[in-house]
Amino acid sequence: MSTSEPVNIHVLDREYTIGVEPEARDSLMAAARLLDGKMREVRGSNRMAAVDRIAVLAALNLAHELQQLREQNQGAQHDAAVLLESLQRKLDGALDATAS
Repeated sequence: MSTSEPVNIHVLDREYTIGVEPEARDSLMAAARLLDGKMREVRGSNRMAAVDRIAVLAALNLAHELQQLREQNQGAQHDAAVLLESLQRKLDGALDATAS
């Protein structure tokens, strides 16, 4: 059963009402602040820039940052797997040595 509540967010001087679960409210508000900041950064001093263009460029910047974080995470996971495999071999070797 959904208990979605309306929440007003502000993005680039515009207000939007979004339905959100109470436990996701803080996360949505943080996401709205992040988007607003990114859109303001893209717009810069050009107050006449089209909002749709600003939104697309901000979304592209955020997607690029997300992709970079995913790639870093994949690299960290690979490094952890290699380390765990090495430790497993060492443990197996130590157990074999004590069993002999």
